[in-house]
Amino acid sequence: MQRGLKDYLVISIKGLAMGAADVVPGVSGGTIAFISGIYEELIETINTLGFSFFSTWKKEGFLNSWKKYNLSFLATLFLGIAISILSLAKLIKWLLHNEPLLLWGFFFGLVLASIVYIGKQITSWNLKVWIGIVIAAIVSYFITIAEPLASPDSNWYLIFCGFIAIIAMILPGVSGAFILLILGAYQTFIDILNQFREGLINLDFDILFQVIIKLSLIAIGAITGLKLFSKVLNWMFKKHKNITLAILTGFMVGSLNKLWPWKKVLSWRTNSEGLKVPFVEKSILPNHFDGDTKILWVLLFVAIGFLLILILERLAVKKAD
Repeated sequence: MQRGLKDYLVISIKGLAMGAADVVPGVSGGTIAFISGIYEELIETINTLGFSFFSTWKKEGFLNSWKKYNLSFLATLFLGIAISILSLAKLIKWLLHNEPLLLWGFFFGLVLASIVYIGKQITSWNLKVWIGIVIAAIVSYFITIAEPLASPDSNWYLIFCGFIAIIAMILPGVSGAFILLILGAYQTFIDILNQFREGLINLDFDILFQVIIKLSLIAIGAITGLKLFSKVLNWMFKKHKNITLAILTGFMVGSLNKLWPWKKVLSWRTNSEGLKVPFVEKSILPNHFDGDTKILWVLLFVAIGFLLILILERLAVKKAD
């Protein structure tokens, strides 16, 4: 596939959006990849990439090997994700603390439209498809109400969390950040990112050395998870596309519970900055919400999120034509 500078700029912007989504517990970067039309290419590229890259490099040269394995796409996308996680994470965190209702409303509309978008791609609505949607929705819903575990206390746990979180991050409808929260590792991961940013800014090599060790452990788990799960997803898309789309749709339906703007806080936790933030929450109706419901503003942002997906879909259709 021939791509120009403009195409790679668009891919990097999609990476920025994926990274921003992955920082928020409840929003999936895989969802952003799916609705932006790069999901199947991402899964297939990751699945194809392996040690055979080096043998191709030896036989055909580095540039031919790079092109064959579509690494320009992967590098551009992952660069956007990395930049986003290290920079836009601050903005997302600010919005979560200061305008949570509007932010969750926007994401609710985005995922609601994504359900419609993915559902429309199912070509045969049979019993298996409906069963897949229902089971996936139930599983996803119970994930959103699961009570988080204790914080990780070993290097092996960091590897395990990297493995689980990356699978969730590439699976539409399942939030990697929320899985980390359930595993009790969300605060640890945010701390690591903050330390990494601090080490880079201050050129503190002691901090950077410690952080790089932790990031390496997480990366080992993440790369293993990516390779194993991408094979499963790639096979499912090629052999059982309708059932796969049904399962992804179900995951998104179940995740709406986490994205519902109006919540009642059941318990609190202290985040990496020493601030008290919600730990376990329960979805409630706006009239039971303790505080300003901002219902008209929330509905506006739900509509903006929903319309954004419709616009992306229209643009994708036009490009295909």
